Amino acid sequence: MGIRMDLNARSYLLQNCKSLERDIKTSYIMDHMIADEALTLQDEEKVKAQTTQRERAAMLLEIILTKDDHAYISFYNALLHEGYKDLAALLQDGIPIISPRNGKNPVDGVTSFVKTVLCEGGVPQRPVVFVTRPELTKTIQQKLYRLKSDSGWVIVYGMAGCGKSVLTAEALRDHNLLKDCFPGGVHWVSLGKQDKAGLLMKLQNLCMRLDQDVTFLQRPPLNIEEAKDRLRWLMLRKYPRSLLVLDDIWDSWVLKAFDSHCQILITSRDRSVADSVSGNKYEVPLESGLPHDKALEILSLFVNMEIMELPEKADSIVRECKGSPLVVSLIGALLRDFPNRWEYYHKQLQNKQFKRIRKSSSYDYEALNEAMSISVEMLRKDLKDYYTDLSVLQKDIKVPSKVFCILWDMETEEAEDILQEFVNKSLLFCDRNGKSFRYYLHDLQLDFLTEKNRSQLQELHKKAVHQYKRHYKHSVPNSSQEDCMYWYNFLAYHMASADMHEELCALLFSLDWIKTKTELLGPAHLIHEYVEYSRILDQKDTIVRENFQEFLSLNGHLLGRQPFPDIVQLGLCQPEDSEVYRQAKLQAQQECAKGSLYVEWINKKATKNSYRLVVRPHKDAVYHACFSQDRQRIASCGSDKTLQIFKAESGGKLLEVKAHDDEVLCCAFSADDKFVATCSADKKVKVWNSRTGQLVNLFEEHTEQVNCCQFNHTNLHPYLLATCSNDTFIKLWDLNKKYCRNTMFGHMNSVTHCRFSPDDQYMASCSTDGTLKLWHVHSANELKTIDMRGYFRNTDEYYDDMEVLVKCCCWSSDGATVIAAAKNKLFLFDVKTSDLLAEILINSHSTIQYCDFCPNSQMVAVALSHYSVEIWDIKTYSKTADCRGHMSWVHCVTFSLDGSLFLTSSDDQTIRIWETNKVCKSSAVVLKREIDVLFPGKEVIVLAIDSLKRLQLISGRSGQTLCQTDAQKHFICCCCLSEDLQTAAFGDKDGTVKVLSLSSGKTLKSRTGHRKAVQHCQFTSDGQTLLSSSDDSTIQVWNWQSDDSVLLKGHTEPVKNFRLLENSKLLSWSFDGTVKVWNIVTGEMERDLACHEYAILSCAISHDATRFSTASADKTAKIWSFESPSVLHTLSGHEGCVRCCAFSLDNELLATGDDNGEIRIWNVSRGEQLHLCSRAPIDDGESAHGGWVTDLCFSPDSKMLVSSGGYVKWWNVDSGQPLQTFYTNGTNLKFLHVSPDFKVCVTVDNLGILYVLQIMEYGL
Repeated sequence: MGIRMDLNARSYLLQNCKSLERDIKTSYIMDHMIADEALTLQDEEKVKAQTTQRERAAMLLEIILTKDDHAYISFYNALLHEGYKDLAALLQDGIPIISPRNGKNPVDGVTSFVKTVLCEGGVPQRPVVFVTRPELTKTIQQKLYRLKSDSGWVIVYGMAGCGKSVLTAEALRDHNLLKDCFPGGVHWVSLGKQDKAGLLMKLQNLCMRLDQDVTFLQRPPLNIEEAKDRLRWLMLRKYPRSLLVLDDIWDSWVLKAFDSHCQILITSRDRSVADSVSGNKYEVPLESGLPHDKALEILSLFVNMEIMELPEKADSIVRECKGSPLVVSLIGALLRDFPNRWEYYHKQLQNKQFKRIRKSSSYDYEALNEAMSISVEMLRKDLKDYYTDLSVLQKDIKVPSKVFCILWDMETEEAEDILQEFVNKSLLFCDRNGKSFRYYLHDLQLDFLTEKNRSQLQELHKKAVHQYKRHYKHSVPNSSQEDCMYWYNFLAYHMASADMHEELCALLFSLDWIKTKTELLGPAHLIHEYVEYSRILDQKDTIVRENFQEFLSLNGHLLGRQPFPDIVQLGLCQPEDSEVYRQAKLQAQQECAKGSLYVEWINKKATKNSYRLVVRPHKDAVYHACFSQDRQRIASCGSDKTLQIFKAESGGKLLEVKAHDDEVLCCAFSADDKFVATCSADKKVKVWNSRTGQLVNLFEEHTEQVNCCQFNHTNLHPYLLATCSNDTFIKLWDLNKKYCRNTMFGHMNSVTHCRFSPDDQYMASCSTDGTLKLWHVHSANELKTIDMRGYFRNTDEYYDDMEVLVKCCCWSSDGATVIAAAKNKLFLFDVKTSDLLAEILINSHSTIQYCDFCPNSQMVAVALSHYSVEIWDIKTYSKTADCRGHMSWVHCVTFSLDGSLFLTSSDDQTIRIWETNKVCKSSAVVLKREIDVLFPGKEVIVLAIDSLKRLQLISGRSGQTLCQTDAQKHFICCCCLSEDLQTAAFGDKDGTVKVLSLSSGKTLKSRTGHRKAVQHCQFTSDGQTLLSSSDDSTIQVWNWQSDDSVLLKGHTEPVKNFRLLENSKLLSWSFDGTVKVWNIVTGEMERDLACHEYAILSCAISHDATRFSTASADKTAKIWSFESPSVLHTLSGHEGCVRCCAFSLDNELLATGDDNGEIRIWNVSRGEQLHLCSRAPIDDGESAHGGWVTDLCFSPDSKMLVSSGGYVKWWNVDSGQPLQTFYTNGTNLKFLHVSPDFKVCVTVDNLGILYVLQIMEYGL
């Protein structure tokens, strides 16, 4: 074959050969290439002779490299057809460009030879407005090359208005194609819908056109048979190797008149139209419409505007046109004549008023509905009825054939035969995925059907529901059935459209349906349905609808994770008057009768959530999130390198973009919500179309990571985007002109944040150089510099060369005040004078990550590193709310434009949406995790420390505070109750312990015996002696009534805890790795054991008091005897610090928990591991226990184990399998207090929420 492959194409194959060799399966690829005659059977045998898949792929590529451009194009199309779109994309830019030969000079790619051939052949000229679609054009050309040496048919098929004729004509505008394949010319005949008389006339005209030298002097052919014979003679004798194009074929009988064993291309809506003729056939399906950018290009050419200058409605019109070239062109032509009718034509498209969209054009049908209805009218009567049933489908949804089997009550093969009839006529499209067939309508076809059958729609939807109920009357679809996902997605839609309100309410008010659907689809779709159908549901019961909607909204972050949580257990956490709780309680009781375990949160009435929605759109930390201006959407970005856009109401995903090559640090909507900007640690700034996810701009001038991006606020100015970077620069970008308009110089170190003033006149920026700067936007000149370091020089924590990182800045709504956040303080400055108006210490133990001004009030939201967000009133300089819910650092807080909502994003992968008014009305008082609990009778009495440095005595069952003390001077570290509930004690940060009367709340005795913070305190059983341990490494034994005390000294590092033994003995452990046994009467140390090289984190005493265990940071646990100084067993296997341990009541088992979330159960006498409490499949980055295992407790019969960590879990000891998980609102549970009968356990999470959890019993 002498022609070699284009050098650029060879280069692309060689560059990407490793990726291709690794991923492709050669058998299917070769089938396509052999059909294209790009490979021979001998080539196929060479490939098959190789041993491995990779070797076969390498041999195939080696063979392709020896061939010509046709082989490259065939290989590229085979990749696309077999679903290797990513690999095809690697080769796309290397597709050979077919260039004219013989030194011809093309004009617009078309030589004079081409123009002459096409003009003489009657090929239509390009439309006045034309955009290229190179991939489809090349596909048609490739098929035409197959007719080079043999007769046959190329069939270009697709729905009405998809561009068949225009693309075919464009494919023929190629010098090489015409010279090589059709030197005899091209003859174009437009046929359309014809009867026999019309067809004869077309044939007569064609014969006259071909017989211009009057070879046949006799009359024109009088019938179709005569015309067919004459045409055959003319094509074979006078015009050999020419192409006959038959445009817009409707009927197969028409083609028989042209079946003359020559080269023919036809365009049709019916794929099967050529089944009745003989010869080779090569199909080109045109199933997809114009890409969004190409459609916008057509509109811009019609109205003579740049794409960026098109009005906002242009995007909406293109979306409504569904990619149809015909519709876009018709609208464009109308707008050229009526440039002010964007809104009008958009409404007509939305309302499916096709008859009002008329424009003279070369297309045969004046209005769109006529163009589409004629295809349907050609169907048989029975097929028309089946096609009418498709009116109930949703747009852009591929429906499995099983759904149609149910809808029509047919066997699969029978339904698929009917559906294939529609596919053949381009009335339906089929997506084949292995053995599965999924069918869908083009949006315009569906719009047409909906409009045509509007009066029947309700009955058609009712039919769909009845057929579903008939088929699934004894069961519900399960995930193994191919129709399952369709019904869970659209059954509610069909019920609502059928006006089946009772059925819809029964469905959406069913916890069973919620459970199955959320497990398959997550919660967002259901939340959307509660919003979408709220009018119908509220007619039945508004409160019930709100119950279910709130349940899903507040638990969405759990329902979207793996392993999927027990939704019944989640339902038991709802208020007791909730319908969700009622159904969950009923199901839990039924399951308890079968041996399942469920837990009631019996004090939940005392807790109220202040957030509105929790979503988990990312797989890693979320660095930034923001509302769109209309509050309907939220954009977010983070460590997983993606940009996510989702619905603010439901959390439903709208868009996911793999935005950058490194962490995405910030995102921002433009003032008109048309664009979203992102910036990244990869040094790039990108601007995206917020609806389509298409990349609009890429800016690469920054030389270090880009920390922040923000658009200007108003549409009156050009699109201005501000970015700031670690390269010390702030840049202003003009999107309309696609360049950097200004660079602002002045900061000496990384610029962390920048913000436009509300009127866009000024810019504020802050930096790690310790300064806040104000700039004039128009000139980019620096106006003011405020050195923040000076405000820290007189503080206790100041030291020379201390870095003051100014993290964030924001403007008040009137632009008169700018706020800067540095370390743990907010600074308010007057913009005009630069005077410091206020300095607010937010928190002594946390740093400020972000702040934002509420647009319509004097409130500022502050995100903190200790997992919370605080709302401050800057007029009174007081905190008005403490918003807790996140389980890790909060990176961002931003208000909606109207200030009614704000959102927060965190390292815990969640975004939480809060209602501003609701949050500000809630209490900011929370509990600390250090509590003491007693279980007198059936009561649960809790002593807790609150955030205002008070002690609260709480009834665990009701959640009511029985009494509370006055606020103390110092931070309270620990507390305890006497067994007779007469007294309480606490230890503070200053080393003081106090004993109080519970009845009066007054301090009875106080003693400062420690030099550092008290970590643990406990009364002896008679309540007369108080023991306490401290960070000063001592233990104090204090008879608070006689004021006698003994100080136990011996440890060299902090003593966090201890255990009382019998006979006035005490066992203590410390970070120094030792365990010591003391006589608390004499103060003598009776035993001193060096147990571990690293810190001891926990000890447990066997219930027969013969053994004890130690758990250490050295990743081991050990079992010891009180009778021997030697270790009995060293328990190895943990891969993290062993943080806790517990003996079973029968002393035979020991449980240990570590920082990787693993729990191991050991035989005490042998020191052997019996079980590793199993880990179900979990989300990336999470341990099996959601964090450290911090506490453990066996049931009295040693059959169950309860553990705390990120949440509370109950385990089957014999199998190591989890029995139940209780997800707390917060995380980092420190301790579990379990009742003697194991039925109640009490804990507090890091949000300060108290949980009194009781195991449900059958019948209760």
